[in-house]
Amino acid sequence: MTERTPVLEARNLQVTFTGRGSRGVARAVDGVQLALHRGEIVALVGESGCGKTTLARTLLGLERPSAGEVLVDGQPLSYSSRDLTAYRKRVQLVLQDPSGALNPRHSVYEAVAEGLRIHGSEVDEGVAVADALSRAGLRPPERFFLRYPHELSGGQRQRVVIAGALVLNPDVIVADEPVSSLDASVRGEILALLLRLREELGLSLLVVTHDLGLAWNIADRVAVMYLGRIVEEGPTEEILRSPRHPYTRALLSVVPEIEGMDEVVLTGEPPDPTRIPSGCRFHPRCPVVVSGEAERLGIVEACRGTALPVLEVSAGHHVACHLPVGD
Repeated sequence: MTERTPVLEARNLQVTFTGRGSRGVARAVDGVQLALHRGEIVALVGESGCGKTTLARTLLGLERPSAGEVLVDGQPLSYSSRDLTAYRKRVQLVLQDPSGALNPRHSVYEAVAEGLRIHGSEVDEGVAVADALSRAGLRPPERFFLRYPHELSGGQRQRVVIAGALVLNPDVIVADEPVSSLDASVRGEILALLLRLREELGLSLLVVTHDLGLAWNIADRVAVMYLGRIVEEGPTEEILRSPRHPYTRALLSVVPEIEGMDEVVLTGEPPDPTRIPSGCRFHPRCPVVVSGEAERLGIVEACRGTALPVLEVSAGHHVACHLPVGD
């Protein structure tokens, strides 16, 4: 493995589901390329229904791809029970709702120790649990051992969930909306914790979110997903200051932290993975098309009829659009 080999990668990944009745086949993930390097934080951003959670579950080995592959340190992920068990020690999930992630009948100690017991770890359990709680910011850890989820604040519960991931010494954490259920004051504390863990432990993090403001505060790179595909991807600073895809601009226009951007109101129906339009899949809702600007520029037929791959428009910045904003 070379230094630049991604620790985790989706290569031409596809995940389809057969709908009930006449709904047909849903292409939840449709030809995604995405890489996560060691010590890097990538934010995967998009509306509900865009496929980002399905992509995350597939990267975790919880869904099997219909086509394409997941690569771990450059090698295809094996789906044998034994290999998946070993893999899930390395790649841990932090869920959005800590209350739902914790068994109300389990003490904090039992919640954090559960992963060690499932994987038959031979480490000193008490030491490992105390160390994980301490790293997650619950100090002194012994004070929390016998407490139950209902006795904790929302931020403390999320720290317990993070400790449960850390106890297995993972290489990667996939965090699905890790702060969406928390108060604004606590959100900053949890984001600061994730940044500190990246620095201290060399962790890689894939943060799944609908919130580009969160990406601004934590991510090295942003990947914007729409209707099963990555439509824009690149360094956070460049994506958020100079977005090239109309969909990215629409998402950014409602983020209070981003100044100097007019609000973009998206029209049309929300994404439906069983009814993917021809051409650019965003064109039915694209402000450039809806406003008539695409027709004036002579690209409307291409927008409606010709699909585009994700192309590099500047160093490390990729976009799938017939007229990237700024051109």
